[in-house]
Amino acid sequence: MEIISTSAPTVLDVIRTKELEKILVDEKLFASEEESLVRVEVLGRLDGIVKDWITRVTMDKGISDEEQIQEANAKLFTFGSYRLGVAGPSADIDALCVGPCYATRHDDFFGKLFRMLQETPLVEDLTPVPDARVPVIKFKFNGVSVDLLYAQLQFSVIPEDLDILQDSLLHNLDEQTVLSLNGCRVTDRILSLVPNVRNFRSTLRCLRFWAKRRGIYSNAMGFLGGINWALLVARVCQLYPNALPNVLVSRFFNIFAQWKWPNPVMLCPIQHQAMPHHVWDPRSNQRDRKHLMPIITPSYPCANSSYNVSSTTLRIMQEEFQRAKELCEEIEAGKRTWITLFEPYHFFVSFKNYLQIHIAAKSAGDFRQWKGWVESRLRQLIHLIERDMGGVLQCRLYPGDFSEKSVKSSSQCYYFMGLSRKQGVSPQDGEKFDMRLTVEEFKSHVVWMYSSWKRGMQMHVSHLRCQDIPDFVFPGGVRPPKSLNEKKRKRIEVIESRKLKKSESSATGHSSGQKSSQTKGGVALDGSHGLKSSPSVEPSTSSVSSSTSASSHPQRPAVSIETEDDNATSVSQAQNFNQVGATVAAALATGTISSFCQNESLEELKPPELTAPCFKTALVATQKPIIKLQFSSLVK
Repeated sequence: MEIISTSAPTVLDVIRTKELEKILVDEKLFASEEESLVRVEVLGRLDGIVKDWITRVTMDKGISDEEQIQEANAKLFTFGSYRLGVAGPSADIDALCVGPCYATRHDDFFGKLFRMLQETPLVEDLTPVPDARVPVIKFKFNGVSVDLLYAQLQFSVIPEDLDILQDSLLHNLDEQTVLSLNGCRVTDRILSLVPNVRNFRSTLRCLRFWAKRRGIYSNAMGFLGGINWALLVARVCQLYPNALPNVLVSRFFNIFAQWKWPNPVMLCPIQHQAMPHHVWDPRSNQRDRKHLMPIITPSYPCANSSYNVSSTTLRIMQEEFQRAKELCEEIEAGKRTWITLFEPYHFFVSFKNYLQIHIAAKSAGDFRQWKGWVESRLRQLIHLIERDMGGVLQCRLYPGDFSEKSVKSSSQCYYFMGLSRKQGVSPQDGEKFDMRLTVEEFKSHVVWMYSSWKRGMQMHVSHLRCQDIPDFVFPGGVRPPKSLNEKKRKRIEVIESRKLKKSESSATGHSSGQKSSQTKGGVALDGSHGLKSSPSVEPSTSSVSSSTSASSHPQRPAVSIETEDDNATSVSQAQNFNQVGATVAAALATGTISSFCQNESLEELKPPELTAPCFKTALVATQKPIIKLQFSSLVK
């Protein structure tokens, strides 16, 4: 494995690392001693429950030999942020229960153990998810959220010193069991592959905090989750084994702002074993070939941990990487401080138009299941919108949900999606984006394909203007006032934009007098980059409910995008836009990507150092969209 630099830290590195770590402390990203003790106690009690459970299962299986009953054992492992040592306040615990061959997942884990947890004091919000890709029991134990997985090994007795990293454990196991084991195996393998665990943890805390502040932390919504960020940070730590966190953070953005995706990130060579489990290999697997941002897990079977990433979320993350890279350069030059790197992305003042997705259910248990299902499919809505709008409309999903505290019912929440026109695309007079069929298609995929759907599970999609965003999404429920400087800046930009438009129109001999006021309904974009709205017509909203019949056709959002300043930070985003991201996005849009490209022109890197195998593959042509592109107005 190649190393870029083994330089020892300087005195300035030590000072800047202390400044960086002070921000983490000030932001209260470390669990208190009391919280840590509660988690240890919860794990201890859960371990006792699991061992009591396996003893009962052993006796229920008809095993009467006293020695076998005494030897019966089930072992508890942790993984995720808790095992990595970066869990913050209120973080959950990811745990794996490993049991012997006679303790089944369906009857014993989701049966007997689930009932034992139901009878355990301080256990609440117990939710079994047996049909998930990775089956899990979710619950809170003394206020600590726990996700408990199960792996049924081919052992009659589980040894107390079981080595979870042994590949031989995977013989004759089904896919769900292998996936359940994968979390622990990957986490332990990462810790064994980084040169300095302490520096790795500090750097990972910084990157997790940064990603959450910039709104790009969510695996389910197509961004990167905890394990993805851990793998990327571990790779940087390998390349700079002696560097302190201040250098590692800066080099992280320097590398991944220029990374030539879909070239994979790997901590070690991909391992192959004489077992039938699927290993990531785009040369032989067409599905692997379509992955846009492959981040490969280091344990067998090696897999892409970031398969949810789409062209949209990849573009957003590349823009954020580029922004952070430039800020880190200024921080190193002494022009800025670390706090500027962690400035939050102001999602709810960054767009003129939004989609609001409201989901609800009758009971708390139904709501938890329904919410998980809808949330995991919101990225499909982005794909459908950008497909049906011809790539002209871009979406950015806020990776989190909001609840209205004034409403007594806790069985509902809201998601929000910002809408903006693709940069560089000229607006058309009176152009409208008709999403009715798109939302209808999304509704049918989400509602009618959910096998556990129950009456009362609802989903509503509506179009909101920036000024209509509900107050409860803002901190403290208070909408921030628009600064005078921002207003002045926007006015200047509008004036300059109109001058440019007028100049272009004069040069081509076209009159700019045709306004979109001729459009009789909704809100419409005029040729001078301003937004005109008919005073007698309200902006269209739609409500899509899962309780409506399949044959009904509810009104759906017809959204008009204002290009005066779709994004309050559009100027800085345009300046910071990553050239690599633009190239990848353009290639994806035109279908010209035919192979994995190499990391050429990556600063400080020599060709062999970060170059993965160059797999010559051809992308399969995408299917034609089912719903045709429409730009018609709602009012005819």
